[in-house]
Amino acid sequence: MTSQPYRISQGGRIDRSQPLSFSFDGKAYVGYEGDSLASALLANGVHLVARSFKYHRPRGIYGAGVEEPNALVALRESGRHEPNVRATTAELYDGLSARSQNNWPSLKLDLMAVNGLLSPVFGAGFYYKTFMGPTRKAWMFYEHFIRKAAGMGKPGREADPDRYEKGHLFCDILIVGAGPAGIAAALLAGSSGARVILVEQDRELGGSLLADAVGSAGDVWLAEQVAALTAMNNVRIMPRTCAFGAYDNLTFGLLERAADHLAVPDALQPRERFWTLRCRQAIIATGALERPIVFSRNDLPGIMLASAARTYVNRYGVLPGRNAVVFTNNDSGYAAAFDLADAGANVTIVDPRQDIGPDLYHGAAERGIDLRPGQAVIEANGGQHVKSVVVGAYDPASGQAGGATGAVACDLLCLAGGWNPTVHLVSQRGTRPAFDEALATFIADSAPAGYQVAGAVTGDLSSSGAVARGISAGQTAAKACGQEGRIEVQTLDPSLGEIWTQPLLPIWQVSPAKGKATKAFLDLQHDVSTSDVELAHREGYVSVEHLKRYTTLGMATDQGKLANVNALAIMAGLRAEAIPEVGTTTFRPPFTPVTIGALAGQETGRHFRPIRRTAMEEWHRANGAVFVEAGLWIRPWYYPQEGEDLNAAYRREAAEVRKRVGIVDVSTLGKIDVQGPDAGEFLNRVYVNGFAKLPVGRARYGAMLRPDGIVYDDGTTSRLSEDHYFMTTTTAAAAKVLSELEFLLQTQWQDLRVQVTSVTDQWAGMAVAGPKSRALLEDAVEDIDLSNEAFGPMSVGTGRVGDIPVRIFRLSFSGELAYEVFTPSGYGEELLDRLVRAGKPHGVLLYGLEAMGALRIEKGHVTHSEIDGRTTLDDIGLGRMASSKKPYIGKVLAQREGLVDPNRPKLVGLEVVEEADRIGGGALLFGAAAVKEGHGEGHVTSVTYSPHKSRYIGLGFLARGDQRQGEIIEAHDPVRGRVTKVKVVSSVFYDPEGERTNA
Repeated sequence: MTSQPYRISQGGRIDRSQPLSFSFDGKAYVGYEGDSLASALLANGVHLVARSFKYHRPRGIYGAGVEEPNALVALRESGRHEPNVRATTAELYDGLSARSQNNWPSLKLDLMAVNGLLSPVFGAGFYYKTFMGPTRKAWMFYEHFIRKAAGMGKPGREADPDRYEKGHLFCDILIVGAGPAGIAAALLAGSSGARVILVEQDRELGGSLLADAVGSAGDVWLAEQVAALTAMNNVRIMPRTCAFGAYDNLTFGLLERAADHLAVPDALQPRERFWTLRCRQAIIATGALERPIVFSRNDLPGIMLASAARTYVNRYGVLPGRNAVVFTNNDSGYAAAFDLADAGANVTIVDPRQDIGPDLYHGAAERGIDLRPGQAVIEANGGQHVKSVVVGAYDPASGQAGGATGAVACDLLCLAGGWNPTVHLVSQRGTRPAFDEALATFIADSAPAGYQVAGAVTGDLSSSGAVARGISAGQTAAKACGQEGRIEVQTLDPSLGEIWTQPLLPIWQVSPAKGKATKAFLDLQHDVSTSDVELAHREGYVSVEHLKRYTTLGMATDQGKLANVNALAIMAGLRAEAIPEVGTTTFRPPFTPVTIGALAGQETGRHFRPIRRTAMEEWHRANGAVFVEAGLWIRPWYYPQEGEDLNAAYRREAAEVRKRVGIVDVSTLGKIDVQGPDAGEFLNRVYVNGFAKLPVGRARYGAMLRPDGIVYDDGTTSRLSEDHYFMTTTTAAAAKVLSELEFLLQTQWQDLRVQVTSVTDQWAGMAVAGPKSRALLEDAVEDIDLSNEAFGPMSVGTGRVGDIPVRIFRLSFSGELAYEVFTPSGYGEELLDRLVRAGKPHGVLLYGLEAMGALRIEKGHVTHSEIDGRTTLDDIGLGRMASSKKPYIGKVLAQREGLVDPNRPKLVGLEVVEEADRIGGGALLFGAAAVKEGHGEGHVTSVTYSPHKSRYIGLGFLARGDQRQGEIIEAHDPVRGRVTKVKVVSSVFYDPEGERTNA
């Protein structure tokens, strides 16, 4: 443990009775309850905390909140590891472990800092210009090395043990920001009786008032108003919650850091919550961020925003430096200078303005501050910490400082270049911010319908003005909701620096002396310097959006918070245009980073998508099934006997089905009930083959096309009565087929009298297949004559198994005599149990998904492995099914030249030449004489071991495959490292004449 040499002896909002231990880069330190990681590091004299992205320059703590560009650290260990966290917003807790990132081998000695010597080469557009040659494939060589060097923090690789949640919120009035304006608006809106939600990204309410000294007028006002607000039952206060995005119809995205301030969340407590909030009115009171001034070597550790220094002194009781220089072009910088001096620092104020208000003169004199009007900081000196600054007389006309007065020793340089209102949320809704000449910045002077803006975001930087605007916004929002505020909100007297006696002097950059070629940085996070902007200008990038992308300025987590306005002003100067003419970049959500965990919420692992279970799952489990996830479904995979693995079990099951009889659960098939007088006509338009004249009591196999002529899905549809059809789809396409049918009826064919309803979950289904399947069902089923003469292929009937109602369809996709038996789901387990008992004299067995796949491949039946969104009817050998007498979806575009090209890959069967060989799905197919490169002449779609052929077989697509039966080709499998000789054969390996199916 170490002492806290920069901790002020008293004051601040921290709880000194609760010391907290933490570590940074493995070294132990102590802070207090209420500290941020940044304030605790500064209290312990730790100023170097990071290395920059591109040049690996030493970087220190620059801000005190979400604007922080430098102090990005990695927090926590193992599964809770989180990279790129701002130390300024990370709340200190006991045991917190933090590490610096983007350095090697250490933070103090980073060998990658050699990049700084190459900075003239690493200018804007460096990657675009360098890594495109000398050959077309050069990038493939460079990419590996670039990706290893790119990025900042490294993500964790262990499973995150914490929970994340998502939820929905509704209110009358949403207020974003709990500074003076937001608090006043919430008090007024809350008094009206409206439902109010006040969100604040900080742990405490107060906004800018948290930087005031404890016991000051602002602090007293804050305590009184927060107490009044907390007493309102209709006002929900949400601290640690960031409104990161504003969307259509007054919808907002919120991220609540529910337990980020704890080492381990409490039981059942999520670490973060992602909220989708909808409201009737929104008040944006997001405040403003101080902006820096740019000069040579302005990125050294020990340089920070003046408002941040003031926050560390008054909120955290930390003196960030003992010898401070405050470089300011406006009155607000004096507040920081005075508070630093009152805390014991030796302070020098460098102010390029000649006219300084008398109160500020007297305040500086009383505190012994060295005030230097008409001067500017030209350059900062130091290595891993600022040691001095060079000051010279400032010429407003040229923007240069000359006649250097020498170096002023310091260990802290505070920058106060004006304020940038946080217009991000309003801008996300398409409202362009307006440029305010007096403040030399962009403000939100208007808002979309349903929005109000209040406080510093409007350009009113005084606390008293913010309160007045908050009251007005709260009253307006309440009236829009049909309410009336009934409270008098206490006014707030302005404090030092809030009402300026002298105007701001716009300074964006203090130009270096001629011949001086040191870096002056605009975007500290991405190492974007003024020279990068100048280079972009010379190379013709005149749009601010092009400038942003070419230089990476204001991208990633910065989102233009600190870098934008200075960069736009410099660009405007280069173009000899006014800043408003140059404009701003587009602000997009999120305002601050959102973790992937919060976006996913509970939709992870088994909860990523809802699990679907068949009605017979428990029966299968009790009878030894091994299960597999197939899409959303949990399905029986195989039923192993003692000593069997998957391969042995499914081969035995498939072989036994062909000898006797087997039962497989097919409840996962999509099932759609189609009813109405025009149901036949509707199906006629959907399927390529005819269904309008399908007799009652018969089933038919059909295929659907997309409008572009590509096969969409296949399945059987049965006619149960004149106006009632029962459609089955593939398991994978059930939802999308239903969606497409509903779309057609609601938009394209509104005149058809048809209703479609998903009944997938209402019916349990099982296929009974094998030469003894009829005998089994005849023993179990009543009310149906199942003889071949009475119940031939594609017949449909209803009957009973005891008291259980069933629908029976004579359908086969296995090459055997087979039936599909459906019953209401509640009867599923009992029906399966009865069929198994009835089948014991016939040698019945259960078989799973793997054996079912082997049987269907032997029969050459296609599934979504072949109907993959790229194949036509002719490709899969079903072209003759399509009707030439009726229109149907996709008919016209299916005749496009590319889709009827005879050289297209066609469905073929493949069998290994050598019995011991095997092929893998996805393998590329090459003719013996073909050049073995590229994507080949086709690919393998489905593979199985065939008990019938006693070798591995597969289905696949091969160019001109219908003309190449008997040819020996090669299957190249680069993933598994195999090349296998295979023979091209018919896609129907078993029962090609249908004798067993029709038995």
